[in-house]
Amino acid sequence: MTPDAILNMLQMQHRMNSRVHPDWIEQRFEWYRAAWIECGELMDHVGYKWWKKQTADMEQVRLEVVDIWHFGMSALFERDTDLEVLAQQIAADFLSRPSDVSDDLSEKERIHKATEALAQHALESKGFSVALFGALMQACGLSSAELYRHYVGKNVLNFFRQDHGYQEGTYVKEWQGREDNEHLSELLEELDESAPDFPETVYQALALRYAAVA
Repeated sequence: MTPDAILNMLQMQHRMNSRVHPDWIEQRFEWYRAAWIECGELMDHVGYKWWKKQTADMEQVRLEVVDIWHFGMSALFERDTDLEVLAQQIAADFLSRPSDVSDDLSEKERIHKATEALAQHALESKGFSVALFGALMQACGLSSAELYRHYVGKNVLNFFRQDHGYQEGTYVKEWQGREDNEHLSELLEELDESAPDFPETVYQALALRYAAVA
């Protein structure tokens, strides 16, 4: 994960959090709590019930990892945080993730182990470990490029919804028989996440599709 990509995500997260509450950093919201609860939701999608047949929904598992990242980044902000310094630190922490030496475990067991380690750290420290999050990404087969692409997409869609009447109840969530999330996933596969204007391009692509139904 490059510092530039991380910096871009930090800036986007700050803008979104500021829209919810202008002074969000000073509010000291319990971001760690949201993160470990998302870990529980991830476990539901990967499956943990030995008393019934369960099939892992890996697409949903990876989306839960992206949701955890929203809360995890937010937990790392402090008053007067220098975002460029924080981005460099996060990049270094990703490189220090624990090695996956569990070759004897199944994919599901590796995900269970990584998820529980991240949740346990959040509960004990009331914070967020980027290194343990990186280990969870690895266990789930989620690359840095995929994390960035899906994070940016979800963040842009959240802004798009707000800009088009989501809070007022006038936003149309279903476009041509499909929900906006499905259109977003399709667009993300077509667009280049390495482009400097990737977020703006995603927003413009959503706007073009939405114009046909609005």
